Amino acid sequence: MEVVKGYVEHIVFRNEENGYTVLNLTNEDGELTCVGVFHYISEGELVEVTGEYTTHAVYGSQLQVTSYEIKEPEDLLSIERYLGSGAIKGLGAALAARIVRKFKEDTFRIIEEEPERLAEVKGISERKAREIAEQVESKRDMRKAMIYLQKYGISLALAAKIYQYYGQNIYRVLEENPYQLADHIQGIGFKTADEIASRIGIHTDSDYRIRSGIFYTLLQSVGEGHVYLPEEVLLRRASELLEVGITDIESYLMDLSMERKIVLKRAKRDDETEEDEVRVYGASYYYMELNTARMLHDLNVDMEVMDAVIEHRLTQVEQNASLILEDRQRQAVIEAVRHGVLVLTGGPGTGKTTTINAMIRYFDSEGLNIFLAAPTGRAAKRMTETTGYEAQTIHRLLEVCGNPEEEGSESGFSRNEENPLDADVIIIDEMSMVDLPLMHALLKAVTVGTRLILVGDRNQLPSVGPGSILKDIIESGCFPVVELTRIFRQASESDIVMNAHKINRGIPLVLDNKSKDFFFLKRQDANTIIAVVIALIQKKLPKYVEASPYEIQVMAPMKKGLLGVERLNGILQQYLNPPDPKKVEKEYGDKLFRVGDKVMQIKNNYQLEWEITTRYGLTVDKGLGVFNGDIGIVAEINPYAETLTVEYDEKRKVIYSFKQLDELELAYAITIHKAQGSEYPAVVIPLLPGPRQLYHRNLLYTAVTRAKKCVTLVGSDETLQNMIQNAREQDRFTSLSDCIREIYSV
Repeated sequence: MEVVKGYVEHIVFRNEENGYTVLNLTNEDGELTCVGVFHYISEGELVEVTGEYTTHAVYGSQLQVTSYEIKEPEDLLSIERYLGSGAIKGLGAALAARIVRKFKEDTFRIIEEEPERLAEVKGISERKAREIAEQVESKRDMRKAMIYLQKYGISLALAAKIYQYYGQNIYRVLEENPYQLADHIQGIGFKTADEIASRIGIHTDSDYRIRSGIFYTLLQSVGEGHVYLPEEVLLRRASELLEVGITDIESYLMDLSMERKIVLKRAKRDDETEEDEVRVYGASYYYMELNTARMLHDLNVDMEVMDAVIEHRLTQVEQNASLILEDRQRQAVIEAVRHGVLVLTGGPGTGKTTTINAMIRYFDSEGLNIFLAAPTGRAAKRMTETTGYEAQTIHRLLEVCGNPEEEGSESGFSRNEENPLDADVIIIDEMSMVDLPLMHALLKAVTVGTRLILVGDRNQLPSVGPGSILKDIIESGCFPVVELTRIFRQASESDIVMNAHKINRGIPLVLDNKSKDFFFLKRQDANTIIAVVIALIQKKLPKYVEASPYEIQVMAPMKKGLLGVERLNGILQQYLNPPDPKKVEKEYGDKLFRVGDKVMQIKNNYQLEWEITTRYGLTVDKGLGVFNGDIGIVAEINPYAETLTVEYDEKRKVIYSFKQLDELELAYAITIHKAQGSEYPAVVIPLLPGPRQLYHRNLLYTAVTRAKKCVTLVGSDETLQNMIQNAREQDRFTSLSDCIREIYSV
């Protein structure tokens, strides 16, 4: 084994997750490349490394480091190099040299014990002297903490977050209650905290563990769309997670309630039995739902407008815009004029767009200020195209400026109760996609007297986030609801529309392939199905629907499995964007990104910057926020800057650092849930048997209604017909309808 001592001249590469590092070490013998796992290290530090020399085929001789030790700088040159390396913010080489010339070997003692004396050096104020001392001490403390955290198997990236949050309190936190990490540190869930606790020696039946496990179970359910869990469901799930029997659930729930983490509420069961159930809410979601109900109630005021005036103006609108409204469409416009809140619902081809256009023209003729919005960029773009009026995402309408998803955040949007929207009428489309937090944020920015019109298809899949807003508002029975049911002649010529309505009513489909826009190709083997899907996308459908292969969307019910999105994406990438020496690639975990790939953002990121530039690089628009479900193309990968650029709709370009690539995944195939609110020239749906609780009518209905010109299903006809008959959706525990009825009953 070789032992070498030297300075870290340059860190060539570092994996922040596992600490694997490539660095250049210098000493009197010259420069040496070292590779190995370094828990915490920065340029300029003096280290003693132990390892064996190896020869890399490309990079030549390297020292494979098996252990290392960071040394305190020993001589004047060492001290100067460390201070001037950039490790201390605001302290460059020239200033470091002046400090060492002044204090010589006493430099570190002065920094630690008499930092105010650094102000004796030209160019250093008393304030800067304190900052230098704090940084030197902090780096020493952080190094110790990182090594301490490594003992418990915590990755370097998480260790840095933990130390940043707790500082020197980290030792006390880990010894007393490591489950706090799950509450405070993004990226640490209960399971990670539980592993740490296990290594520390905390017992599986400790009160800390059980309370934390119960709360974690509740928060996990939010990811499934629930706003609360019945006590018995929570108990069962928490017991399975913790692998212990929870005998005294009430005492733990009372503790969490007293800590104001949860709210307990007794309510009638949905099955109409006389016995009540105890509902357990995360506190923030309980008050969010309650406030949403209250704000909807406050907005729902009656507008005093004479019938004759409405009829006269509506007739003028029809004549001027060459519109012919059927009875329910006219009723919808009239209800929108008369009430502060209106819900307009209906399936494809029932005239929702025509009705929205009539409403817009009616209110426009009165000189009212109208805002149009939808949950996604694609839905907003479609709304703009079909109405001729500018529509935007709800996030942009509310002027996103922070992260509204952070616990307790009140500053996620610039528009709120203190800075409301200056609108007389707000029309929101694709309401089935709007979750509870977004609805709550929207209502906070709407003043009483503004008309709020909510448009959507109640039979679409519910939102990805928690809540079931559109259905709950309709089921409350407290607001005017107009449902359009008549399928218009032009729409009735489309088998996509007609079959969607058959699916919704549970009527078996005729699969004779005599249609012009709805096809079923019967195949039973997964690999054969994939081969057919590739042929459709590459050769047959582009010309048929006049679209590029990238515009045709493959949609699957699940992420995993032989026909899951993950496997499909790997295969489709090879055929639609194969390797090419001219195309730069970046491997990230088990993902491979290549220039030209179709990718999707898989989480809301309110801080990501986007900009739209001209061909000459001049910025014409820019903003913040890229959202879950946004699809774009990888435009550039820069391995030197360690960035990947994606171009989204409307030529919005977003630059990701390589560390942010966990927010992206390939999107040649996407889950049906992710396709909500989008419309594609053609969709291809591979289908083999799957879990009954997932393979239900609403999932198929949502998939089929995403297609504009052509639907092609490939797979098992029995699975298709079974899905049509399976009307049972996954239960969502939400109570907005109850909250609304309670407020109206007071």
